[in-house]
Parts: sequence; C-alpha cells; structure tokens
Amino acid sequence: MSKIRIGINGYGNLGKGVEKNISKYEDLELVAIFTRRDPESLKVLSNTPVVNIKDIENWKDKIDVMIMCGGSATDLPKQVPEMSKMFNTIDSFDTHAKIPEYFKTVNENAVNSNKTSIISIGWDPGMFSLLRLYDNCILPEGKTYTFWGKGVSQGHSDAIRRIDGVKNAIQYTIPIDEAINRVRNGENPELTTGEKHLRECFVVAEENADKTRIEKEIKTMPNYFDEYHTEVHFITEEKLKLSHSKMPHGGFVIHSGKTGENNHIIEYSLKLDSNPEFTSSVLLTFARAAYKMNKMGQVGAKTIFDIPPIMLSNKTSEEIIKQLL
Repeated sequence: MSKIRIGINGYGNLGKGVEKNISKYEDLELVAIFTRRDPESLKVLSNTPVVNIKDIENWKDKIDVMIMCGGSATDLPKQVPEMSKMFNTIDSFDTHAKIPEYFKTVNENAVNSNKTSIISIGWDPGMFSLLRLYDNCILPEGKTYTFWGKGVSQGHSDAIRRIDGVKNAIQYTIPIDEAINRVRNGENPELTTGEKHLRECFVVAEENADKTRIEKEIKTMPNYFDEYHTEVHFITEEKLKLSHSKMPHGGFVIHSGKTGENNHIIEYSLKLDSNPEFTSSVLLTFARAAYKMNKMGQVGAKTIFDIPPIMLSNKTSEEIIKQLL
C-alpha cells in the first residue's frame, strides 16, 4: 500500500510533535522537513531530509500534504496562501477573529491550483468548534461556553515572542473557577471575555530592553490580550527553562440548554500533558482527510465542519461501523 507523503513546514514545538507522532500512522510517511534556518544547523529527531524553504518548489510532486507548523501571528497568514498554490495543506491557525478573512484568502489560491487546504485544525479551533456546532444544533434553546486551561497557549506565547526586545516567553491561560461553576449550575450567565479567563505571561527580556514598553504591548495586543486581565512577569532564561519547560493545556466546552421544562448540560473536556504533541496528532489525522478529499476533487479551503468523520480514518466503513458504532 502506497503511503501518503507528508512534509513539515516549520520545525518548532509543533513541527517536532508531527515528526515524533507520525510513526503511529501506518498510512503516512514523512518525506521532508522545511525550515527558514540553515538546514545543516537543524538537529532533527529522525533521518528525514531537511530542506531550506527557498527550495520548497522543487518538492511540489513529492509531497501529498504539507503540514504548516508556523505561528498564527505572522507565519501562517503569509505562508499558507503561498503554499496552497503548490501543495495540499493543513494548519492550526487559531486567531478566531481573523478566520473568515484567512479562509477567503487561502480558498482563492487553493481553488485556482486545484489543491485542498484544511485550515484552523487543532483542538480549538478544531475539535471544540465541532462540539459547539453539535451542541447548538441539538439544544438550540441554550448557551455555549468555552473555557481554556490552565495551560500553555502556543499561539499567545508565539505572539509575545514576536515583540521587539523579547528573548523568550510562555503564556498561561487560566479559567476562572467562579465562572465555570456558574455555567455548570445551569445559571446561563452573561460573561465577558475577561470574566472567563486570566492570562499570565512569563517573559525573558533582551538585555537593556524596555520592559515597560514590552508589558504595555502585551497587555494591549488586539485579539490576544487586550480584553483580559493579564499579568506579566519578567524572569531569567534559567528560571523559564526550570519552571516552564513543559507545555500542558486543556479546556472545556459546556452547553446548557432546555427541552420543554427540562434542563440539560453537555460537557466535553480535554486534559493534555503536551499541547503541541496533541495538536500535531490532530493535524496528522486531518492530513489524511485532506489527501482523500483532494483525490475526490474537493478543492479549496475547508474547515472541520466540511469533513465527514469517516475521512479521518484509514479503516474501511465496514470496520468503523462494526468497531465504533
């Protein structure tokens, strides 16, 4: 059986997670890792060829799906529209407010090149998005709440690291217990963004950097921190490595609804030891779907809402019905 040929674009935490987990997918194979850095300087976990991104066009006929592992702040909005001209792609773009605009741009290029690009795939946006859709369809008289954490947000951490004068940073999203308890009690409260979560940032500043300016830029950053109570702590690189080297995360989707006079609570939760490793597994699973959909002529940008669950599996429909239905 021929395998689906996978490329990794970007070798940070997410790219390493894809490389580490791909062996668990018997129908996928990793054929190349692409980087903006000097390929000779990159120490990868496998024997996979490492290629400078400037030479990526030479691989157009050698890769079935390119997994885009850059950050949502600046990498993915620029890279994915370009890559969708050459490859089927999958990404975890997670700036929720900008997804409609992002979808439109990627879709135009993917349609023109007959490629399939699945966008914003992870656990949120992604899996949690699908649960929100199910909940609102099944219990239309109700309200849906999403809580994230406590855990490390890769996208928010990356956004901080892009600030001038920041050497390294980790950001924790922390749900507020009082808000969760009110939702679980069926109160259906009206909660602002800031009433649901706190954001805590641990930042390593460059020597002589203006910490006052950095803190202000973090706290006023649109779509990331401006609507939250945000705490910023400046620490050393050693302290960051010692106390904040792991990347746990998780969250809850809770829907409180009614049928007649009866109340119902639907809750879905994740508790993750490693955010990037789990997200990489979601990306690999949906890479399979991107390949299948492209073979069927379903081109353009797609979201998790467009993908039949059976496309995610390498089992036959008969096996799935027998084992899982």
